[in-house]
Amino acid sequence: MPKTYLIDAIRSLNPTASAAWLERFETTNLQRYLDHLLTATAPRGNTWVRPDDAPAMMAA
Repeated sequence: MPKTYLIDAIRSLNPTASAAWLERFETTNLQRYLDHLLTATAPRGNTWVRPDDAPAMMAA
């Protein structure tokens, strides 16, 4: 999926995330974040499972 599509999709769910800030991330990380946002908007009972290779906390 193109990076610009991921950024647009993320911003439609989280308008506080600026496009310039999202551009700094790799496509795989953007896809993970979009998946997380989509799960959060789904009805209760759906669970998002953090991938094994993703750290629980990140700092810039």
